[in-house]
Amino acid sequence: MKKEKRKIRPDQQEKPLVSMRWLYLILFLLLALFWWGTRQSTKETNWSEFNEKMLQQRDVLKVDIVNNEEVWVYIKPASLSKEMYKDIAKGVFGSANAGPHYHFRIGSVEVFTQQLEAAQAGFAPEDKVAVEYSKRDNWWTTILAWIFPLILLVIFWVFVMGRMANTMGGTGSSIYSFGKSKAVLFEKGDISPITFKDVAGYEEAKTEIMEIVAFLKNPQFFTRLGARIPKGILLVGPSGTGKTLMAKAVAGEAGVPFFSLSGSEFVEMFVGVGASRVRDLFDRAMEKTPCIIFIDEIDTIGRVRGKAASYQVNDERESTLNQLLAEMDGFAPNTGVIVMAATNRADILDPALLRPGRFDRHIYLELPNKAEREAIFRVHLQPLTLDVNIDAGFLAAQTPGFSGADIANVCNEAALIAARAKKDKIEMADFYGAVDRIVAGLEKKTKIITPKEKKVISYHEAGHALVGWMLEHVDPLVKVSIIPRGKSLGSAWYLPEEHQILTKSQLFERLCVMLAGRAAESLVFNEVSSGALDDLEKATKQAYVMIAELGMSERMKNLSFYDSTGMHDAMLQKPYSEETARLIDEEVRKLFDTAFDKTTAILKEHRSKLENLAELLLQKEVVEKDELEKILGKRPDVSVAAGEN
Repeated sequence: MKKEKRKIRPDQQEKPLVSMRWLYLILFLLLALFWWGTRQSTKETNWSEFNEKMLQQRDVLKVDIVNNEEVWVYIKPASLSKEMYKDIAKGVFGSANAGPHYHFRIGSVEVFTQQLEAAQAGFAPEDKVAVEYSKRDNWWTTILAWIFPLILLVIFWVFVMGRMANTMGGTGSSIYSFGKSKAVLFEKGDISPITFKDVAGYEEAKTEIMEIVAFLKNPQFFTRLGARIPKGILLVGPSGTGKTLMAKAVAGEAGVPFFSLSGSEFVEMFVGVGASRVRDLFDRAMEKTPCIIFIDEIDTIGRVRGKAASYQVNDERESTLNQLLAEMDGFAPNTGVIVMAATNRADILDPALLRPGRFDRHIYLELPNKAEREAIFRVHLQPLTLDVNIDAGFLAAQTPGFSGADIANVCNEAALIAARAKKDKIEMADFYGAVDRIVAGLEKKTKIITPKEKKVISYHEAGHALVGWMLEHVDPLVKVSIIPRGKSLGSAWYLPEEHQILTKSQLFERLCVMLAGRAAESLVFNEVSSGALDDLEKATKQAYVMIAELGMSERMKNLSFYDSTGMHDAMLQKPYSEETARLIDEEVRKLFDTAFDKTTAILKEHRSKLENLAELLLQKEVVEKDELEKILGKRPDVSVAAGEN
């Protein structure tokens, strides 16, 4: 029977026992040791010691004057047995030390020879020391003068390359390993414990995605009938709706290896790195089948390709996208490798990425409704120490438009507020404060505001509250405040109702409320201030949406220039003529004038209520709904309970 060869991943290949760096170091040490071993051991001395202890004792065999600047002293072999010469009797490797044994420097050869002759004046001819002259070059010094800078350059190069490998390499220590995938692998033993029980709400999405889990657990159940499981699943939804959490829950439910990475991890400053990482990622995934590959923020590499956006195309990003498309096409049917991706910008993804055979199943995660928010609240309230009056259903009603991440932030912020107040339990007031802080920002009660400015702010906010109270289609008003929060100097708090569609009347009345602050300033003070900047910005954007995108105009009826593909943002010119642009501007001005006139008429009709509310704001700074009813009366839509869907 033929034995199957085990396939080894590139990042799992056996590493050499000895690194090249260690080989270089060992070679250098051997050369240094050889050099020290070949040269003889000599000691430095001076003329006085040489004359008194060696020359006069008749122990010197000869002297060698080297390069006319240094004297090498050779001791007689018979004298090496003396006590003072024992430490130089042997060489470095234990060999006989033939000399030289001592050395000292001289200033002049003539002076040295005269001193030597004078010191040997009474010596017998056979005891006189022989004098030799030699000239020697230090080859090691010359060689090191050339090699040492080169060694420093090599060390610096190895250090820089090692740092680059650690920065970009991901898995290996080699500089070339930055082409490997940076995906984090969760094996079966360390799979995240997150399951669908931890993902509150989104029952329809979980039902749809359970089919993928069933395939990963029991693929034969589907393949026996010839079914083909989708290769790619795209999770689409606003930020904070739990796309990444849903992918982790799928891996936790299926109990299979899970590769997790972000789309930005494919992008690198070197050409071809992104495509190389895509290839390596799919090679690793094929060895772990069945498994899941999760790519978060796939719009980083999956943006649409086309001539309209050619001036901003990044070739490296396109090559990465092309490699991803090729890898998904290269999968054999039912291989057990499923690619999941998440984005909140599905409109800018390339059509080739979304076609059947690639990401052919799209799961939309919208902002949760009231029932789903209540389920999410129950999940995040479990670890908290709560007062008995905390009602998850009521909190869900008070937070329309909040995502799952927002709700988690509300719960955490409420716990922090209660802790700062040194409470034993988290109360409902703490949740109110958390919602206010997340929506509008931190209170700034110490912000210096002059009495005149405070009066302008109070009439501005009273104008918003009065007009919103009197119009039928505006969301219910909860409270009005002139306490600065974040960048705003005051605010009117509404409880938005959850609508799937909005009529022209609803949008028009919302526009009136946005202009009410400016209209109140103009009516009361006969001049306007910069406090309406944020209102005017929002109102202008909404007016252009109504005219140019929703076709809510008599002269531009049923025309829409809305771009669902995101291509218009990349174009150098508008998708309509200058005459149409002029007509849009005229209709927006007409819409603004109509809304401003209606708002001013409401304020004039209820001028006394406006003044009473403004005075109450100056006194209390915050006016709740009960006090608003005492001043403004019952709302036209009072039958609609606050927070109902």
